[in-house]
Amino acid sequence: MTGIGVEVGAQAARSRALAVLRIRSRALAVALLPAAVAVVLLAGGSTDHLVGGFWDTARLVMSVLGAVVLLAAGAVALVVARARPAVSPTVAIAEESAPDLYRMVRDLADRLDVPAPSAIALTPDCDSWLEDRTHPAHGPPPQTGREDEIAGVRGSHRGVPAAPVLVIGSPFLWWMRVGELRAVLAPVVAGTGPSAHPDIAAARRFVRGLDAAVAVGSVPGRCPLTRVLCAGVAWVARLLLRGCREHATQMERGVAAAAAERAQAVDYGLRIVAQEQVGLAYAGWDRLLTRVALPAWRMGRWPSRLDAGVVAALTELSRRDRLAEGFASRLGERPACDLLEEPGAIDEAASLLAARLFHGGPAETGPDWSPVDWQEYPEEVVDRKWRLDAARLHRVLDAQGVRRPPETTPPESDAPTLSRVLTHLSTPPPTGPTPESSAADGSADPMSPSSTSQSSTVDPEPAPEAPSPQGSPTPQGSPTPHGSPTPQGPPAPTADESHPEATPGTTGPEAETLAAALSAELAREEAAAPHSRTAPDIAPWDDTALPLFPLQPPRSARELLTDHVTAMVCCAAIDTAGATPGLDWLDGPSLLINGERAADLAPRVLSLVEDGDPVPLRAWLVKSGIRPEKPVRLV
Repeated sequence: MTGIGVEVGAQAARSRALAVLRIRSRALAVALLPAAVAVVLLAGGSTDHLVGGFWDTARLVMSVLGAVVLLAAGAVALVVARARPAVSPTVAIAEESAPDLYRMVRDLADRLDVPAPSAIALTPDCDSWLEDRTHPAHGPPPQTGREDEIAGVRGSHRGVPAAPVLVIGSPFLWWMRVGELRAVLAPVVAGTGPSAHPDIAAARRFVRGLDAAVAVGSVPGRCPLTRVLCAGVAWVARLLLRGCREHATQMERGVAAAAAERAQAVDYGLRIVAQEQVGLAYAGWDRLLTRVALPAWRMGRWPSRLDAGVVAALTELSRRDRLAEGFASRLGERPACDLLEEPGAIDEAASLLAARLFHGGPAETGPDWSPVDWQEYPEEVVDRKWRLDAARLHRVLDAQGVRRPPETTPPESDAPTLSRVLTHLSTPPPTGPTPESSAADGSADPMSPSSTSQSSTVDPEPAPEAPSPQGSPTPQGSPTPHGSPTPQGPPAPTADESHPEATPGTTGPEAETLAAALSAELAREEAAAPHSRTAPDIAPWDDTALPLFPLQPPRSARELLTDHVTAMVCCAAIDTAGATPGLDWLDGPSLLINGERAADLAPRVLSLVEDGDPVPLRAWLVKSGIRPEKPVRLV
């Protein structure tokens, strides 16, 4: 393996870097051109070659123009040089806390014949890269005891590392074996070779400076004059970025190609196998964050062992997908987290950073933002979440004036019960069709025999809730799921007269109104919750728009209603049937009945919420021994 000059990728990267630097030189030449013309005119006047009124005016105009352009160019150059480039939020790993990891990376750099990274940091994501932090504003690695760079670093020290920082995805350390991690990091560490080339380093500094200068123009809170000046600097920076964007992209591709070429001699066969683990780790990490961590974050609790949890999630995923051939032998090898002296403390710091980035939680623990262990998760998160949702559901029902079910008797008539929810959501919609629906289906007037006969099927005790503006009543005379029209004569007695049901397959306005009310109630609670922010003068990255990487879009009103009804069913199962809250590593909170996960609950709840048909859910409740008429305990 020879130097960078003989590698095709490195040569392409260097040629692109020179193209970026030529754009910088051209910009400098354009800024110096008016001043150069003014110097020529002044020299011609001093030698009596360019004399006369025209030349005197030209000298004056070009001197003023040259001075203005030089001042503007100096301001732009100063902002580009002093603006702080963006820094990825990471957890710094000191060499004292991971000597084996540093030793492995240095040995890998020696085998690749490239400079070793200056430091190592972890990111709560399934990715690894090299990050240049040589800008004076970034300063040296954090002091001892400041493990989390999210708290900010002050550039008070002048000694800055020359080599880039190696950023490793924290799930890799816990899921991969030592050999697999070394194989995955080989092409990343090999990138320090091209990064050390002066032309490539200078081109990268120039592009990062332009990017930081563009960000300066969008900082709020400045006076009008400063805002105008910053906007002008940002415009020039954008113009230069557009000119060198293609060259910078091709330069980075050349660097990556050179690094991959150099890393082929190191654990090539093992790297192919390790790439499969990268994809598996990404799938498990995404599932853990969205299904397990997100419900806890929404409650003000953050799991303190996310990286350890991803191992459990991936183990469960491997077993379910029948990927476990050779799985036991792989787990017998040394895990990469053994390279850390205190993996628990680092896992906790990475978990807090993940909550900060993906949910926007506070930077430090507090009364409303505390860690939770996996052993405490079912009781502290799952059970509490269900009871909070159930309490919110009944609070909204009380606000709407929904009556208690008729089968409850004092003193249970005022207690929250599942029957109240079932009865309300299965109440038939108003009987009279709207003018729009009548015109659409060509039905007769509301006093037709069909409408009159269907009105007699409604329970004599009407619901006090007003019709929802979001949904219209179901057209009369609509066919049933079996394809036959609704009976026109007097209705036959039902099997359970105490539970009036809606026609299956139809959705009344009760669900729409309740879903909208739940959305409004939850929005009010979120607006009233305090939001923590890091002081902008000590944050190395912009945290004013947290979360930086939202995991999921906002839930719809129907999804919120489904979650709340499911929570109410789970509370009733726990309080009346001896069920227990549980944690499924891939699906999140789960209900355990007789030690078995109730996986068939979701479609029955959807049948009630979306179709207004409570029959499947009532049958499931009877089968599971759950008493919907019994009161449940709320938070």
